[in-house]
Parts: sequence; structure tokens; C-alpha cells
Amino acid sequence: MTRPPLARYALRVASLTTALGVWQLLTSLDIDLWLRFSQFPTVTDVARAFADRLSGADYWTDLTDSLSRILTGFVLAAVLGVATGVLVARSRLAEDLLGPVIEVVRPIPAIALVPVAILLFPSNEQGIVFITCTAAFFPVLVSTRHTVRALTPVWEEGVRTLGGGRLRILGSVVLPGALPGIFGGLSVGIGVSWICVISAEMISGQYGVGYRTWQDYTVVNYPGVFVGMVTIGVLGWATSTAVELLGRRLTRWLPRTSYDPGGRPRIPVSRVAAPVVVKTGGDPDSEAESQAEGQAEGQHQGHDDTEQEARDEHLV
Repeated sequence: MTRPPLARYALRVASLTTALGVWQLLTSLDIDLWLRFSQFPTVTDVARAFADRLSGADYWTDLTDSLSRILTGFVLAAVLGVATGVLVARSRLAEDLLGPVIEVVRPIPAIALVPVAILLFPSNEQGIVFITCTAAFFPVLVSTRHTVRALTPVWEEGVRTLGGGRLRILGSVVLPGALPGIFGGLSVGIGVSWICVISAEMISGQYGVGYRTWQDYTVVNYPGVFVGMVTIGVLGWATSTAVELLGRRLTRWLPRTSYDPGGRPRIPVSRVAAPVVVKTGGDPDSEAESQAEGQAEGQHQGHDDTEQEARDEHLV
């Protein structure tokens, strides 16, 4: 049985509240079994540090700098990753020229490129954007490449039959068909970007959430460290949710399956049932009447199926 949306949200809030309660209990009682919770700040200590940090100007400056870096690098990675992925998937020449370079550079962690960024770019700001872009570029590229290669050739052949050229195929078949895979790569890329931008800020930044978190650690301000960690988590959740919502918005035309925890996923049935034609031994009036009844029954069934599908999709 599917839970209503309100019950699901209440369950999520209860899960988060329970985790915070366990954290507060372990740290306030100074539990030291194998893990040393006595070294951790309590939830109330972090909350007080968070309130103090919100009242200052440095917190909002760090927040703005980190967001501008992540958005700039991520947008560049999205454009370059999708374009390169489509090019490599659709052109053998591009695959032969770019494929070996991509496969050699791809396993290198983006944070390991910090020395390269310092040597290449005249400012730390540009180097951090470069690292962020590199981190998100490869997940987007790989996901786009595999999705484009998996497209069925029947769609492309149909467009060619109707006289469509390469640009028409690209805009009508390749990009719309690859959207689910593209947004899958974007969802992975935004998470990796946050990891790398925070690490780059810790190493070579002057402002930003990562820089401030590392500074708090060096002065043994552990509540401030946890303020930075919470801020990073909230920002990462917000940006990944935005990417997911945009992907759902742009792929509304895709069929959705309704998840049933107690059984198999229910696949939406066709919207309109086929009309039923009943032969009555050659009587034209009876045959036309039977066909009209079959069409009416099919339309009614299709309407019911559409309503059921909308309810299922709303529950999900």
C-alpha cells in the first residue's frame, strides 16, 4: 500500500530528528566505547555556532563565493560534457581522436589537478573553477556517450525517411532521447563538483565554505567545522534537487512507472483501448451499432486508465 505524501514527509522529518537526537545523546553523555564521541561538539553547540555565523558578513561572503564557483564550473561542464559526449558517440573520427585522451585523463582525481591549475591559471579563482568543471565534466560526458549510443536506430531512420538532415536528427531524436541519461550524469556531476570545490578551497582558496571550514579546524573550532559541514550538505542537497526537478520537468513526456513496495512496479496501460467490432451476420445497422458501442467502451476505459495513471503518478 502506498503511503500518502504527507506521511512520507513526516517519516523523513522523523528520520532526521532521530539522527540528531542520537548525536545529541552520544555527545552530551561523552560516550567513549570505540568511537570517541566526547571529542565531538553537541547539537546545541553547533546550533549556537551556526546562529553566530549567520549574523556575520563572512558567512554570506563565503556562501556567495562557493555558489558562484560551483555554478560557473558546473554550467561549463554541462555544456562541454554533453557536446563532447554526443560528438564522440556519433563520430568515429572524434572517438579516435578524443577517446584515448579522455580515457587517460578521466581516472585522475580532479583534486589532484590543483598543482596543474596553479601553474596554468593566473589566479586561484580561475583554478578552482577549472577543478570544479573538470570534476563534473567526465560524469556528464560518459553518461551522455553511453545514452546516445544506446538509442534505437529506428527513430533516426524514420527522420531520414521523412527527409530530415543531421541537425534535424540531432534536435528531434538524439538530444530528446538522451535527456534521461544526460540528467543522470548531471546529478552525479553536481555531487562530485561540491566535493572538489570544497577541497580546492581548502588548499588554495581565500574565501568560500571550504576555506572557512579548514580555518576553523586549524584553530580547533570544532563547532565551526560542523557549521561548514552542515552548510556543504544543505547546499549539495539543494543543487542536486534542483537538477533532478529540472530533469523531471524536461522529461515529462516519458512514461512513468508506479512503485508498489509490496509487489512489482505497475506499468501504465495504454490510454485508449482498441474499438471492438462485432460481426452480426451482414446486418449493416447492427454492425455499425456494435462498432459504436465498442468505441464508446474503449474511450471510457481509456479515460479511467488515464485517471488511475494520474493518481499513481501523484502518489509517487
